[in-house]
Amino acid sequence: MKKLNLFGKTAFFICLFLIVVVLTSCAHVVPIEDCITEKPVGFWHGLWHGVIAPVSFVISLFSDKVAMYAVNNNGGWYNFGFVLGAGILFGGGGKATK
Repeated sequence: MKKLNLFGKTAFFICLFLIVVVLTSCAHVVPIEDCITEKPVGFWHGLWHGVIAPVSFVISLFSDKVAMYAVNNNGGWYNFGFVLGAGILFGGGGKATK
């Protein structure tokens, strides 16, 4: 397997970062007052929120309008999706067995 040179790795991470930023712009924000009337989010929203969690966390440090975790969720299935999404993003530790 041919290794990428330094420029190739840098370009890859820049492209990856830009893709994540573009995808996180699709995140839906629900005001806390609307949580009473709207349907709770489930597994698929949890999966998406887990994937975008690192970017959401950084943005939430500077803005009160962005949250990392949906308050209006259905419980276990949302949590499972969130953890699975975060595991997908970080590789899930599969390399540790080699």
